[in-house]
Amino acid sequence: MVENINTSTENGAIKIASDVVAVIASLAAVEVKGIASMSGGFTDDIVEKFGMKSSNKGIKVQVGETETSIDLYLIVEYGVRIPEVAWEVQQNVKKAVETMTGLNVVEVNIHIQGINVVKESKEEEVTQKTK
Repeated sequence: MVENINTSTENGAIKIASDVVAVIASLAAVEVKGIASMSGGFTDDIVEKFGMKSSNKGIKVQVGETETSIDLYLIVEYGVRIPEVAWEVQQNVKKAVETMTGLNVVEVNIHIQGINVVKESKEEEVTQKTK
């Protein structure tokens, strides 16, 4: 999705691609403690299997002339309080996008797609069994 955001000033026009908003939002989301990764879903997984990287994995952005709405598809770490982490992601993404682009973020929708469970490595299991 490559919609552009157009803003006219007295010096000319400013165009911000929706991909730019997506990158800002994804970086702001993954810096929140408790977020394991973005989840791209089925189509992004197929694209990656063919060796191509999806720059907007796990994010959908809809833009208007002065407003934007963002959908984030996330995988959280096991043990975190999901509502608290989701709220923090919403606040962080809203602040980052509004600060950097000047757009009004009307909504940041969080879709939790999974939980990342950290398994002990086999080396740790072996050392624990031998003790």
